[in-house]
Amino acid sequence: MAEGAAGPGGAERYFTRWYKPDVKGRPCEDFCVLQHSNRICVITLAEAHPLLQSGKTIKNINYQISANCSRLQNKVSGKSKRGAQFLTELAPLCRISSSDGEEYTIYSCIRGRLIEVNENILSNPALLQEKPSTEGYIAVVLPKFEESKSITQGLLTQKEYEEVLLQRRSSAS
Repeated sequence: MAEGAAGPGGAERYFTRWYKPDVKGRPCEDFCVLQHSNRICVITLAEAHPLLQSGKTIKNINYQISANCSRLQNKVSGKSKRGAQFLTELAPLCRISSSDGEEYTIYSCIRGRLIEVNENILSNPALLQEKPSTEGYIAVVLPKFEESKSITQGLLTQKEYEEVLLQRRSSAS
C-alpha cells in the first residue's frame, strides 16, 4: 500500500473509521473500528491508546480470555460463518501486557461474529504499534446484517474523536 503520491491506502479508501473512547471508563483506552463498505469491521487500537504512546513496549499478547475461552479456538466455515464466536460490545478479544507491567484488555466495541484474530501479532507484537490500522489489527468482526447500520451508534466519527482528544489535551494542561 503505497501512500503519498499514489493517494490514500486501502484503509482510508474502503473503510470508515469509528472510535470508542475510554472503554469501560478507563481513560485513554480508545479503540478504532474500521468499517468496510461490505459491513466487515476491523478492530484496532486508536491513536491515543496508551500502548501506542512512546516508550511502551509490548511484552505479551494473549487471546486466552478465560479458562474455557480462547479467541484462537475460533473456527469459522462457510458463507454463513458457522462456528464463529458471537461477541457483544464489551466482549474481551485479547489481553496485552507491556514491559512496564501494565495489562490492557482489548474489547470488541461492536456486536457480531468473530471472523478472525490476527495471529501475526503474536509472533511480531511490534506490528501492533508500527501499523495499527493495517497489519497490526486485533480482530475482524462481522455484524449481523440487520444490525450493520446500527452498530455504529455509540461510536464517534473521526471528527468527534478529534474533539475528544482536544478536550483531553486542554484539560491536561
